[in-house]
Amino acid sequence: MRRRLFIGTGVVALLAVIGLGIAAWVLTLPPFGGELAGERLARAEASPSYRDGAFANPPPDEPARGLGYQWTLLREELRNKEVRVPPAAIPVVPVDARALRQVSPAPGLRAFWIGHASVFVELDGVRLLVDPVFAEYASPFEMGPRRFHPPPVALADLPPIDAVLITHDHYDHLDMRAAQQLAARGATYHVPLGIGAHLERWGVPAAQIREYEWWQEQAVRGVRIVSTPTRHYSGRGLVRNRTLWTSWSVIGAKHRFFVSGDSGYADHFRAIGEKLGPFDLSFVKVGAYGPGAPWADIHMNAEDAVKAHRDVRAARMVPVHWGTFNLAFHAWDEPIRRTVAAAKAQQAYVMTPRIGEMIDAARPFASTAWWEQVR
Repeated sequence: MRRRLFIGTGVVALLAVIGLGIAAWVLTLPPFGGELAGERLARAEASPSYRDGAFANPPPDEPARGLGYQWTLLREELRNKEVRVPPAAIPVVPVDARALRQVSPAPGLRAFWIGHASVFVELDGVRLLVDPVFAEYASPFEMGPRRFHPPPVALADLPPIDAVLITHDHYDHLDMRAAQQLAARGATYHVPLGIGAHLERWGVPAAQIREYEWWQEQAVRGVRIVSTPTRHYSGRGLVRNRTLWTSWSVIGAKHRFFVSGDSGYADHFRAIGEKLGPFDLSFVKVGAYGPGAPWADIHMNAEDAVKAHRDVRAARMVPVHWGTFNLAFHAWDEPIRRTVAAAKAQQAYVMTPRIGEMIDAARPFASTAWWEQVR
Protein backbone atom coordinates (compact mmCIF):
# COMPACT_ATOMS: atom_id res chain seq x y z
CA MET A 1 0.00 0.00 0.00
CA ARG A 2 2.80 2.39 0.93
CA ARG A 3 4.60 1.49 -2.29
CA ARG A 4 1.51 2.34 -4.36
CA LEU A 5 1.05 5.58 -2.47
CA PHE A 6 4.69 6.48 -3.03
CA ILE A 7 4.45 5.71 -6.76
CA GLY A 8 1.21 7.70 -7.07
CA THR A 9 2.69 10.68 -5.29
CA GLY A 10 5.74 10.52 -7.54
CA VAL A 11 3.60 10.44 -10.68
CA VAL A 12 1.61 13.47 -9.50
CA ALA A 13 4.83 15.34 -8.71
CA LEU A 14 6.31 14.45 -12.10
CA LEU A 15 3.18 15.62 -13.91
CA ALA A 16 3.24 18.85 -11.92
CA VAL A 17 6.86 19.47 -12.88
CA ILE A 18 6.08 18.74 -16.55
CA GLY A 19 3.06 21.05 -16.40
CA LEU A 20 5.09 23.85 -14.89
CA GLY A 21 7.79 23.34 -17.49
CA ILE A 22 5.27 23.56 -20.34
CA ALA A 23 3.72 26.69 -18.82
CA ALA A 24 7.14 28.29 -18.46
CA TRP A 25 7.94 27.47 -22.09
CA VAL A 26 4.60 28.83 -23.33
CA LEU A 27 5.28 32.14 -21.60
CA THR A 28 8.46 32.54 -23.68
CA LEU A 29 6.52 32.51 -26.97
CA PRO A 30 6.43 35.74 -29.04
CA PRO A 31 2.83 36.82 -28.26
CA PHE A 32 3.85 37.41 -24.65
CA GLY A 33 6.35 40.02 -25.79
CA GLY A 34 9.78 41.07 -24.58
CA GLU A 35 11.42 41.87 -21.26
CA LEU A 36 12.23 45.23 -19.73
CA ALA A 37 16.04 45.27 -19.76
CA GLY A 38 19.18 47.25 -20.58
CA GLU A 39 18.81 50.95 -21.35
CA ARG A 40 15.04 50.62 -21.30
CA LEU A 41 15.14 49.25 -17.75
CA ALA A 42 17.53 52.01 -16.67
CA ARG A 43 15.14 54.59 -18.05
CA ALA A 44 12.24 52.96 -16.20
CA GLU A 45 14.16 52.91 -12.92
CA ALA A 46 14.75 56.64 -13.28
CA SER A 47 11.04 57.30 -13.90
CA PRO A 48 8.87 58.72 -11.08
CA SER A 49 6.15 56.26 -12.21
CA TYR A 50 8.36 53.22 -11.48
CA ARG A 51 8.52 51.96 -7.89
CA ASP A 52 9.75 48.70 -6.34
CA GLY A 53 10.40 47.02 -9.65
CA ALA A 54 7.14 47.97 -11.41
CA PHE A 55 5.20 50.90 -12.82
CA ALA A 56 2.50 52.22 -10.52
CA ASN A 57 -0.46 54.57 -10.55
CA PRO A 58 -0.19 57.84 -8.67
CA PRO A 59 -1.60 57.85 -5.11
CA PRO A 60 -4.03 56.79 -3.81
CA ASP A 61 -2.82 53.22 -4.08
CA GLU A 62 -4.90 50.57 -5.80
CA PRO A 63 -7.52 48.97 -3.48
CA ALA A 64 -6.63 45.51 -2.19
CA ARG A 65 -7.84 42.48 -4.15
CA GLY A 66 -8.33 39.91 -1.40
CA LEU A 67 -10.01 36.51 -1.48
CA GLY A 68 -13.38 38.10 -0.82
CA TYR A 69 -13.10 40.21 -3.95
CA GLN A 70 -11.92 37.23 -6.01
CA TRP A 71 -14.98 35.33 -4.82
CA THR A 72 -17.18 38.24 -5.92
CA LEU A 73 -15.70 38.08 -9.42
CA LEU A 74 -16.14 34.30 -9.60
CA ARG A 75 -19.74 34.58 -8.44
CA GLU A 76 -20.51 37.22 -11.07
CA GLU A 77 -18.87 35.11 -13.77
CA LEU A 78 -20.87 32.01 -12.81
CA ARG A 79 -24.16 33.90 -12.55
CA ASN A 80 -23.81 35.23 -16.11
CA LYS A 81 -27.40 36.49 -16.20
CA GLU A 82 -26.60 39.36 -18.55
CA VAL A 83 -26.76 39.14 -22.34
CA ARG A 84 -23.00 39.53 -22.73
CA VAL A 85 -22.92 38.53 -26.40
CA PRO A 86 -25.07 40.32 -29.02
CA PRO A 87 -28.06 38.13 -29.99
CA ALA A 88 -27.83 39.28 -33.62
CA ALA A 89 -25.27 40.75 -36.01
CA ILE A 90 -23.84 44.16 -35.12
CA PRO A 91 -24.19 46.61 -38.05
CA VAL A 92 -20.88 47.40 -39.72
CA VAL A 93 -20.47 50.15 -42.32
CA PRO A 94 -17.82 48.95 -44.81
CA VAL A 95 -15.11 51.54 -45.34
CA ASP A 96 -14.40 52.49 -48.96
CA ALA A 97 -10.73 51.55 -48.84
CA ARG A 98 -10.02 52.75 -52.38
CA ALA A 99 -11.38 56.23 -51.67
CA LEU A 100 -9.52 56.31 -48.36
CA ARG A 101 -6.21 55.50 -50.05
CA GLN A 102 -6.67 57.90 -52.96
CA VAL A 103 -7.63 60.96 -50.96
CA SER A 104 -4.87 62.82 -49.17
CA PRO A 105 -5.53 63.36 -45.45
CA ALA A 106 -7.80 66.34 -45.02
CA PRO A 107 -6.65 69.38 -43.01
CA GLY A 108 -9.56 68.85 -40.60
CA LEU A 109 -10.39 66.09 -38.13
CA ARG A 110 -12.30 62.99 -39.11
CA ALA A 111 -12.34 59.45 -37.83
CA PHE A 112 -14.07 56.09 -37.85
CA TRP A 113 -14.40 53.44 -35.17
CA ILE A 114 -12.84 50.07 -36.07
CA GLY A 115 -14.29 48.43 -32.96
CA HIS A 116 -13.42 48.12 -29.26
CA ALA A 117 -10.68 50.73 -28.61
CA SER A 118 -9.42 50.82 -32.22
CA VAL A 119 -9.90 54.08 -34.15
CA PHE A 120 -8.64 55.49 -37.46
CA VAL A 121 -8.07 59.26 -37.32
CA GLU A 122 -7.04 61.91 -39.83
CA LEU A 123 -5.88 65.07 -38.09
CA ASP A 124 -4.61 68.13 -39.97
CA GLY A 125 -3.01 66.05 -42.72
CA VAL A 126 -1.67 63.22 -40.53
CA ARG A 127 -3.10 59.68 -40.42
CA LEU A 128 -3.13 57.86 -37.09
CA LEU A 129 -4.34 54.55 -35.70
CA VAL A 130 -5.25 54.17 -32.04
CA ASP A 131 -4.86 50.71 -30.44
CA PRO A 132 -5.35 48.83 -33.73
CA VAL A 133 -6.60 45.31 -33.03
CA PHE A 134 -7.64 43.33 -36.09
CA ALA A 135 -7.19 39.88 -34.53
CA GLU A 136 -10.15 37.52 -34.18
CA TYR A 137 -9.39 36.91 -30.50
CA ALA A 138 -8.30 39.23 -27.68
CA SER A 139 -5.77 36.71 -26.39
CA PRO A 140 -2.29 35.37 -27.23
CA PHE A 141 -3.77 32.38 -29.09
CA GLU A 142 -6.81 31.46 -31.16
CA MET A 143 -9.08 31.13 -28.14
CA GLY A 144 -10.73 33.28 -25.52
CA PRO A 145 -12.81 36.45 -26.14
CA ARG A 146 -13.80 36.45 -29.82
CA ARG A 147 -14.85 39.40 -31.94
CA PHE A 148 -18.57 40.10 -32.26
CA HIS A 149 -18.11 41.64 -35.70
CA PRO A 150 -15.49 41.93 -38.47
CA PRO A 151 -13.42 45.11 -38.83
CA PRO A 152 -14.98 47.58 -41.27
CA VAL A 153 -11.81 47.54 -43.38
CA ALA A 154 -8.99 45.06 -43.84
CA LEU A 155 -5.68 46.04 -42.29
CA ALA A 156 -3.97 45.61 -45.65
CA ASP A 157 -6.42 48.03 -47.28
CA LEU A 158 -5.65 50.97 -45.02
CA PRO A 159 -3.67 53.87 -46.47
CA PRO A 160 -0.14 54.60 -45.18
CA ILE A 161 -0.25 55.37 -41.47
CA ASP A 162 1.98 58.10 -40.03
CA ALA A 163 1.67 57.14 -36.36
CA VAL A 164 0.22 54.25 -34.36
CA LEU A 165 -0.71 55.13 -30.77
CA ILE A 166 -0.82 52.34 -28.17
CA THR A 167 -2.30 53.01 -24.73
CA HIS A 168 -1.05 49.83 -23.01
CA ASP A 169 0.01 46.27 -23.75
CA HIS A 170 -3.11 44.19 -23.02
CA TYR A 171 -4.23 41.89 -25.83
CA ASP A 172 -7.35 43.90 -26.62
CA HIS A 173 -5.16 46.96 -27.29
CA LEU A 174 -1.85 45.66 -28.68
CA ASP A 175 -2.14 43.20 -31.57
CA MET A 176 1.16 41.48 -32.42
CA ARG A 177 0.35 40.63 -36.04
CA ALA A 178 -1.08 44.07 -36.70
CA ALA A 179 2.11 45.61 -35.30
CA GLN A 180 4.26 43.49 -37.58
CA GLN A 181 2.21 44.33 -40.67
CA LEU A 182 1.96 48.05 -39.97
CA ALA A 183 5.66 48.33 -39.16
CA ALA A 184 6.51 46.51 -42.41
CA ARG A 185 4.61 49.27 -44.21
CA GLY A 186 6.64 51.97 -42.46
CA ALA A 187 4.34 53.03 -39.62
CA THR A 188 5.95 54.45 -36.48
CA TYR A 189 4.71 53.13 -33.12
CA HIS A 190 4.23 55.58 -30.27
CA VAL A 191 3.99 53.64 -27.02
CA PRO A 192 4.33 53.96 -23.24
CA LEU A 193 7.74 53.14 -21.83
CA GLY A 194 8.53 49.42 -21.89
CA ILE A 195 6.28 48.38 -24.77
CA GLY A 196 9.20 48.89 -27.14
CA ALA A 197 10.57 45.59 -25.79
CA HIS A 198 7.48 43.78 -27.10
CA LEU A 199 7.73 45.47 -30.48
CA GLU A 200 11.42 44.69 -30.88
CA ARG A 201 10.73 41.04 -30.00
CA TRP A 202 8.24 41.02 -32.87
CA GLY A 203 10.71 42.42 -35.37
CA VAL A 204 9.67 46.08 -35.38
CA PRO A 205 12.81 48.17 -36.12
CA ALA A 206 13.97 50.34 -33.22
CA ALA A 207 13.93 53.35 -35.54
CA GLN A 208 10.12 52.96 -35.78
CA ILE A 209 9.51 52.93 -32.04
CA ARG A 210 8.97 55.98 -29.84
CA GLU A 211 8.59 55.38 -26.09
CA TYR A 212 7.07 57.91 -23.71
CA GLU A 213 6.64 58.67 -20.06
CA TRP A 214 3.71 60.82 -18.92
CA TRP A 215 3.80 64.41 -20.18
CA GLN A 216 6.53 63.68 -22.71
CA GLU A 217 5.79 64.54 -26.31
CA GLN A 218 7.09 64.33 -29.86
CA ALA A 219 5.99 65.85 -33.16
CA VAL A 220 4.92 64.04 -36.32
CA ARG A 221 4.74 66.37 -39.31
CA GLY A 222 3.74 69.29 -37.13
CA VAL A 223 1.29 67.34 -34.95
CA ARG A 224 2.14 67.08 -31.24
CA ILE A 225 1.69 63.62 -29.71
CA VAL A 226 1.60 63.92 -25.93
CA SER A 227 1.56 61.02 -23.47
CA THR A 228 -0.80 61.91 -20.63
CA PRO A 229 -1.61 60.12 -17.35
CA THR A 230 -4.18 57.41 -16.75
CA ARG A 231 -5.00 54.87 -13.99
CA HIS A 232 -4.62 51.29 -15.14
CA TYR A 233 -2.14 48.40 -15.17
CA SER A 234 -0.28 46.29 -17.74
CA GLY A 235 1.06 42.85 -18.57
CA ARG A 236 0.77 40.11 -21.18
CA GLY A 237 1.82 37.19 -18.96
CA LEU A 238 2.01 36.42 -15.26
CA VAL A 239 4.08 39.49 -14.35
CA ARG A 240 2.21 42.79 -14.11
CA ASN A 241 3.22 46.40 -14.60
CA ARG A 242 6.59 46.04 -16.30
CA THR A 243 5.35 48.43 -19.00
CA LEU A 244 3.69 51.80 -18.53
CA TRP A 245 0.12 52.74 -19.61
CA THR A 246 -1.06 56.08 -20.96
CA SER A 247 -3.76 58.27 -22.42
CA TRP A 248 -2.95 60.38 -25.49
CA SER A 249 -3.49 64.03 -26.33
CA VAL A 250 -2.91 64.77 -30.01
CA ILE A 251 -2.64 68.40 -31.04
CA GLY A 252 -2.55 69.68 -34.60
CA ALA A 253 -2.32 73.17 -36.01
CA LYS A 254 -6.10 73.59 -35.96
CA HIS A 255 -7.61 70.56 -34.25
CA ARG A 256 -6.93 68.22 -31.35
CA PHE A 257 -8.30 65.00 -29.90
CA PHE A 258 -7.99 63.01 -26.69
CA VAL A 259 -7.81 59.24 -26.12
CA SER A 260 -8.56 58.06 -22.58
CA GLY A 261 -7.11 54.56 -22.81
CA ASP A 262 -8.30 52.20 -20.10
CA SER A 263 -8.57 54.09 -16.82
CA GLY A 264 -10.27 54.54 -13.54
CA TYR A 265 -11.77 57.96 -12.94
CA ALA A 266 -9.51 60.43 -11.10
CA ASP A 267 -8.34 64.05 -11.19
CA HIS A 268 -5.80 63.43 -13.96
CA PHE A 269 -8.52 64.10 -16.54
CA ARG A 270 -9.08 67.59 -15.20
CA ALA A 271 -5.31 68.24 -15.21
CA ILE A 272 -5.13 67.18 -18.87
CA GLY A 273 -8.01 69.46 -19.79
CA GLU A 274 -6.46 72.41 -18.03
CA LYS A 275 -3.05 71.89 -19.58
CA LEU A 276 -3.89 70.75 -23.13
CA GLY A 277 -7.61 71.32 -23.73
CA PRO A 278 -10.03 72.12 -25.09
CA PHE A 279 -10.29 69.17 -27.51
CA ASP A 280 -12.52 68.81 -30.55
CA LEU A 281 -13.07 65.08 -29.97
CA SER A 282 -12.57 62.64 -27.13
CA PHE A 283 -12.44 58.87 -27.54
CA VAL A 284 -13.33 57.60 -24.07
CA LYS A 285 -13.67 54.04 -22.83
CA VAL A 286 -17.15 53.36 -21.49
CA GLY A 287 -17.26 49.56 -21.18
CA ALA A 288 -15.64 46.55 -19.53
CA TYR A 289 -16.21 47.48 -15.90
CA GLY A 290 -17.13 45.28 -12.98
CA PRO A 291 -18.10 45.20 -9.33
CA GLY A 292 -16.21 46.72 -6.43
CA ALA A 293 -13.60 49.38 -5.72
CA PRO A 294 -10.61 47.45 -7.15
CA TRP A 295 -12.28 47.30 -10.55
CA ALA A 296 -13.42 50.94 -10.49
CA ASP A 297 -9.84 52.04 -9.79
CA ILE A 298 -8.74 50.81 -13.23
CA HIS A 299 -11.94 50.71 -15.35
CA MET A 300 -14.39 53.60 -14.99
CA ASN A 301 -18.07 53.09 -15.69
CA ALA A 302 -20.12 54.97 -18.27
CA GLU A 303 -21.16 57.80 -15.96
CA ASP A 304 -17.55 58.49 -14.98
CA ALA A 305 -16.54 58.27 -18.64
CA VAL A 306 -18.84 61.18 -19.44
CA LYS A 307 -17.38 63.11 -16.50
CA ALA A 308 -13.88 62.41 -17.85
CA HIS A 309 -14.95 63.74 -21.26
CA ARG A 310 -16.17 66.93 -19.63
CA ASP A 311 -13.04 67.19 -17.47
CA VAL A 312 -10.71 67.20 -20.48
CA ARG A 313 -12.91 69.93 -22.02
CA ALA A 314 -13.78 68.08 -25.20
CA ALA A 315 -16.57 69.31 -27.47
CA ARG A 316 -17.75 65.88 -28.65
CA MET A 317 -17.33 62.40 -27.23
CA VAL A 318 -17.08 59.09 -29.09
CA PRO A 319 -17.68 56.15 -26.71
CA VAL A 320 -15.25 53.25 -27.29
CA HIS A 321 -14.19 50.01 -25.58
CA TRP A 322 -17.56 48.31 -25.90
CA GLY A 323 -19.44 46.21 -28.45
CA THR A 324 -16.56 44.06 -29.77
CA PHE A 325 -15.37 41.62 -27.08
CA ASN A 326 -17.00 40.00 -24.05
CA LEU A 327 -14.61 41.16 -21.33
CA ALA A 328 -16.70 42.13 -18.32
CA PHE A 329 -19.72 41.51 -16.08
CA HIS A 330 -22.40 43.44 -17.90
CA ALA A 331 -24.69 43.16 -20.91
CA TRP A 332 -22.93 43.89 -24.18
CA ASP A 333 -24.95 47.09 -24.77
CA GLU A 334 -25.21 48.30 -21.16
CA PRO A 335 -22.23 50.70 -21.48
CA ILE A 336 -23.69 52.63 -24.40
CA ARG A 337 -27.16 52.80 -22.87
CA ARG A 338 -25.72 54.19 -19.65
CA THR A 339 -23.45 56.56 -21.58
CA VAL A 340 -26.32 58.08 -23.53
CA ALA A 341 -28.34 58.55 -20.34
CA ALA A 342 -25.37 60.09 -18.51
CA ALA A 343 -24.63 62.42 -21.43
CA LYS A 344 -28.19 63.69 -21.30
CA ALA A 345 -27.98 64.22 -17.55
CA GLN A 346 -24.60 65.96 -17.77
CA GLN A 347 -25.44 67.90 -20.96
CA ALA A 348 -22.57 66.35 -22.93
CA TYR A 349 -22.45 65.93 -26.70
CA VAL A 350 -22.02 62.22 -27.38
CA MET A 351 -21.87 60.74 -30.88
CA THR A 352 -22.80 57.09 -31.42
CA PRO A 353 -21.45 56.05 -34.82
CA ARG A 354 -21.82 52.56 -36.16
CA ILE A 355 -18.59 50.67 -36.66
CA GLY A 356 -16.91 52.01 -39.81
CA GLU A 357 -19.11 55.13 -40.00
CA MET A 358 -17.06 58.27 -40.69
CA ILE A 359 -17.44 61.23 -38.35
CA ASP A 360 -16.20 64.76 -38.95
CA ALA A 361 -15.50 67.11 -36.07
CA ALA A 362 -16.64 70.09 -38.15
CA ARG A 363 -19.98 68.67 -39.29
CA PRO A 364 -23.21 67.69 -37.55
CA PHE A 365 -23.58 63.97 -36.93
CA ALA A 366 -26.90 62.15 -36.88
CA SER A 367 -26.49 59.67 -34.05
CA THR A 368 -28.84 56.71 -33.87
CA ALA A 369 -29.51 54.11 -31.17
CA TRP A 370 -28.48 51.35 -33.58
CA TRP A 371 -27.84 48.87 -30.76
CA GLU A 372 -31.58 48.80 -30.05
CA GLN A 373 -32.04 46.94 -33.35
CA VAL A 374 -29.58 44.17 -32.39
CA ARG A 375 -32.23 41.81 -31.09
